[in-house]
Amino acid sequence: MSEQKPEAVWVFPEEKKRGPRIALVVLLVVLALIVVAVVALFLIPRGDGPAPTASPTASDTATPTGSPTPSTSSTGAPTGAPTAPATTPPPVPDPSVDQFRAQVQPRLDDASTGLDMAQGQSGDTAVQIVDSLQNDAQNLAGQAPPASIAAAWGDGVNTYAAKLQALRSAFSSGADTSGALSDARTALGQLRTLVGL
Repeated sequence: MSEQKPEAVWVFPEEKKRGPRIALVVLLVVLALIVVAVVALFLIPRGDGPAPTASPTASDTATPTGSPTPSTSSTGAPTGAPTAPATTPPPVPDPSVDQFRAQVQPRLDDASTGLDMAQGQSGDTAVQIVDSLQNDAQNLAGQAPPASIAAAWGDGVNTYAAKLQALRSAFSSGADTSGALSDARTALGQLRTLVGL
């Protein structure tokens, strides 16, 4: 009898489909390139944008008369003389009392309302209201008043801020706040009178 020899058969595992993975990798690479392009667009300064709009007007009108001036200013730039006037801001005009009143009236009105609100509150709620009033007082201190009331305004805002701090301390400690509220209202009233409110 002849024995049958076993036949060698190669069995390969079934290959996994890699199509979705490759598509995902390609998609991620494309998205990364788009993000890099957008970031580069916003981060790279665009010096070319304003120059073309300014150059036609400069070449039409100011080039013949303006060309000698830049050459002299460029030679004078190392000395430092032309740069000092260029960096000096123009003087701020002194506002009138009416203009100043229009600037500060909303905050002064808010302060009156805030003190009324704080009177009916206690604890953390009242402290938060006073904190807001203190922020407004800092804003009032930063306003440039007319020269005619500048000293009185500065003193008045400092007094009002000090009274607000005393009121905040009274609310924080749970003490009687009626005196501190009255003092803050008086200081606020002096500011309002100063600007004609």
